Amino acid sequence: MTATADPSTTPAEARALALDSLGVHPAGREGRFDRITRLAQKLFGVEIAAVTVVDADTQWVKSAQGLDIPYVPLEDTFCRVTLAAPAEQTVIEDARADDRFADSPFVRGDPHVRFYAGHPLTTSSGVRVGTLCLIDPAPRGFGPVESAMLAELADWAEAVLRRTSEMERAAQVQQALLPQAGSIDVPGYEVVGTCVPAHAVGGDLFDWYRVGDDGADVAMTLGDVMGKGIGAALLMATVRSALRTAGRELPPGAAVRDAAVALEADLERTGTLVTLCHARLTPATGQLTWADAGHGLMLLVRSDGGVTRPPAGGLPLGTLPDDRWSEHVAELASGDAVVVFSDGLLDLYPTLDAALADVARGVREVPPGGLVEYVDRVTRRARCSALADDVTMVVVRRCP
Repeated sequence: MTATADPSTTPAEARALALDSLGVHPAGREGRFDRITRLAQKLFGVEIAAVTVVDADTQWVKSAQGLDIPYVPLEDTFCRVTLAAPAEQTVIEDARADDRFADSPFVRGDPHVRFYAGHPLTTSSGVRVGTLCLIDPAPRGFGPVESAMLAELADWAEAVLRRTSEMERAAQVQQALLPQAGSIDVPGYEVVGTCVPAHAVGGDLFDWYRVGDDGADVAMTLGDVMGKGIGAALLMATVRSALRTAGRELPPGAAVRDAAVALEADLERTGTLVTLCHARLTPATGQLTWADAGHGLMLLVRSDGGVTRPPAGGLPLGTLPDDRWSEHVAELASGDAVVVFSDGLLDLYPTLDAALADVARGVREVPPGGLVEYVDRVTRRARCSALADDVTMVVVRRCP
């Protein structure tokens, strides 16, 4: 939802509210606008092209070609007219001949502005928060063709402004769908997870929730939707919903099949595959039952030092329309752990073997009650890396 200023607010207050709702910090250059200003400078053959945003009383330069200053007091700018004028664009073909600007310090001195064209940048709620402007020391004409080109570039700049807000909101929603720290308490067990998307949003998911007639068992899922970005994130939410619906009533193998049937049309239309591991833990006995759909990144880490990597099970969801997934069973004894992770974690290591060995060692050497700290270390390492893929991990350990 876009924040809308109260009708009683001043234009300056409305701009501040709008910038805040977009998640835009006025100060500082932003490279995401550089392609626009570079193209504008070359396309129009001007000395200066800039994208700016304006708060209460200052115009901040977010990207500029031919201009080094970080900000200008709004009262000294040409763009104040662009923001206030009813017209869609403000064009000044010769500033020396314009009474509004003839005495401006930027006309009389550096950068000796003669020509100016500005197009306002507007939020979806209609608040003008900045400009795309062209500046040159020589007077010139500016016809309908040039005006249309400037409008198209301004539309691009507006889309970049708005996309940041939308992506940040999408990231917030996606994180809200993931289990939060401490959201499930399983007496006698540590249950910890993390998900670090490679971009603002990603296609990995992990989930856990109570199941069974008495809610004594715990269902857990880790999945990886093929692809990245918003598309993968949308499908991730759909996969999560389908598995939650099936997983509450059915054992793992049947739950995966039910979810696959429900998702079949969506996955076929989008040409998407989903690998996942879906498990059910019975805490009273330590029995872990799971079905693997082409995931294959699971380790059983025993307290006696043994490590087993169960083989990948069936095919990913979306491969065959009538596939079935078999179930596997293991028992977690005192001190034993199960670790499931996405293939993005492998990118943090030079080889697959190095990744498996380090994960197994890290889980085994963590003292009782220390899994949160271990997973936090993995999270920090992922966030400090140039990720090409999402990094997701779930660890469950039976307390000694």
